[in-house]
Amino acid sequence: MPQMSHPYSDIPELSQAGDECGVVRIPTEQDVPFTHRVRAIVDSREFQRLRNITQLALASHVYPGATHTRFEHALGVYHNALRYLWQLGRDPRFAGIVSAHDAEVLIVAALLHDIGHWPFCHPIEDMELPQMPPHEVFAREFLRPESELTQVLESRWGITADEVLDVLVARSDSPSSRLRRSILSGPIDIDKMDYLSRDSQHCGVPYGRHFDRNRLINSLIVNETGDGLAITSKGRTAAEMMVFARYVMFTEVYWHHAVRSATTMFARSFLELMPTLDLNSLFRMSEPDLIRCLQTAAIGTPVASLTDGLFGSSRRLHKRLAEFSIYYQEPLYRELRQLASPQLAALSSRLTEQLANEIGRELSPVDVLIDAPPQHREVEFRVDVWFRSSNEYRPLREVSPIVDAMAKTQFDDCVKKVRIFAAPYVRELIPVDFKMEALIQDQV
Repeated sequence: MPQMSHPYSDIPELSQAGDECGVVRIPTEQDVPFTHRVRAIVDSREFQRLRNITQLALASHVYPGATHTRFEHALGVYHNALRYLWQLGRDPRFAGIVSAHDAEVLIVAALLHDIGHWPFCHPIEDMELPQMPPHEVFAREFLRPESELTQVLESRWGITADEVLDVLVARSDSPSSRLRRSILSGPIDIDKMDYLSRDSQHCGVPYGRHFDRNRLINSLIVNETGDGLAITSKGRTAAEMMVFARYVMFTEVYWHHAVRSATTMFARSFLELMPTLDLNSLFRMSEPDLIRCLQTAAIGTPVASLTDGLFGSSRRLHKRLAEFSIYYQEPLYRELRQLASPQLAALSSRLTEQLANEIGRELSPVDVLIDAPPQHREVEFRVDVWFRSSNEYRPLREVSPIVDAMAKTQFDDCVKKVRIFAAPYVRELIPVDFKMEALIQDQV
């Protein structure tokens, strides 16, 4: 049990003292402290909606077990926040920057970090359409003054919605705010610490679980400037393993070619149907309701074949026709990667039309789709390692040949490929020796 000398020992979720604190169990055999005021947040209608939003959305087409929810993930991130605070609270510099009230705001922000998520949020956000708010900004919609959740925060926690939103979406610039944001969203944050292992567990793969979480958490300290996290030299290997775990999870799960096929089919469907949709209403729906909405809107349109292939009674995913990367057709890869979603859709339609001419067969405008990575980068390497013997902080990249090599080879470019997908019957019509890159080059 925690000792009362800890600066945050009066926070019930950390002290776990008395009858008020129970536990809620989540996979895998994880006992999460559950006080009455945490329960009040979890039981609110705004938080309960996360039960109906899956964590990995379309990945379940490839990994059947990947049906876990944002609800479960939020509890795991909250648990990590407690572990981080207990470790960091032993660092006098951290305790001098982050007050007990600030620590409670972080606990709430950890629970609510995905409160603004809507179904299929990441595939939609990755399209980078001007009409789409980031889900962190959309969190404000569920933290309005009249919401049940906001009233719980004020009455049970003494915390305002604005305090929580400031951790989720930066507005202030105090040392405490920067430090807490680095815990929630940074190179070794509580979000990644949960989803890597949780996604790995539910997908039935080992990759995201093969790093020493306890060792990494126990090595956490404040960085030299006092506005972010660092680790002691004892946590260096664990940090390397976490970076590598993320690389492998992107390679084998998040950017698995069949997962990307499903994602591309969904993205094209959403792009075509978007003018007919009430986005404000859509973003408040459960995942099953949104699926029904899309299927209904798609009736009589070319994208009906896509929504039926994704959500109908039989699974029909587009198949790979070609794949471009920094290792194959790099100039074409670079050129396609910089195109916006509407440009990719238009290019896909032109490519489909040209391919129809080549094979002498009429095709639907969505029979051929192009999948290109979004512009933002996925992996950060900016974390410092403190060496006690010399009392100096050095960037992880400088002291880790593994991390340095991954940074220099541009992680995202290695993992994320540009792919051309086609309806299964179309691929069967194309000769084996057909040069797709030549055809697409003519259309770019």
